Amino acid sequence: MIAVAIDGPAGAGKSTLARAAAKKLSFIYADTGALYRSIALNTVRNNIDVSDSVSIEKMLEKTEIELKFINDEQRVFLNGEDVSDKIRTSEISMAASAISALPAVRSFLLELQRELARKNNVIMDGRDIGTVVLPNAQVKIFLTASPECRAKRRYDEYIAKGKQENYEEILESIKQRDYNDSHRAIAPLKAADDAVLVDTSDDTPQQSVERIVKIIEEKTL
Repeated sequence: MIAVAIDGPAGAGKSTLARAAAKKLSFIYADTGALYRSIALNTVRNNIDVSDSVSIEKMLEKTEIELKFINDEQRVFLNGEDVSDKIRTSEISMAASAISALPAVRSFLLELQRELARKNNVIMDGRDIGTVVLPNAQVKIFLTASPECRAKRRYDEYIAKGKQENYEEILESIKQRDYNDSHRAIAPLKAADDAVLVDTSDDTPQQSVERIVKIIEEKTL
């Protein structure tokens, strides 16, 4: 089985590009951020403070997260409910950043992620896939873009979906998340030593996908 790890900061386009590359290569795409967002959603729904590690750990005992691939699309289920669309908000994004620093949460999801890679040719994206989750992945890519570019892309996504968001607030949120993710004590955001750095600031989505597919093919064929 071939494992591809794509890491990078919030809004770098990891999910969109990894999904497109996986489709071209007939791999399974695993969006690990959706797993953390699902736990974040459960935390918010249960009115638990994201810094309350004791309560979150107890909550995890009654939490079931499942990834299903329906019509070649990943859907994430929280306690039997498809929450794939409900986890895509700024509030849940920030909550996910906070709870992802908790050892109990990372441990809870680690085996689920590794099991996917053991059974499938997979492209998995996140923030510590190449460094922690799949350290032996055959291909590691660190995907990035400027904060302003990432904020503009996310703003455009929200507008396209009919959501009213403020660009400056999105930019500030991204900068804050970058800081939080790169300074956390557990599995901080950083490029693996053997990762290929891909900056997509000046690329079209199609150009970025082609770059990623080329890297994967060169390293695995």
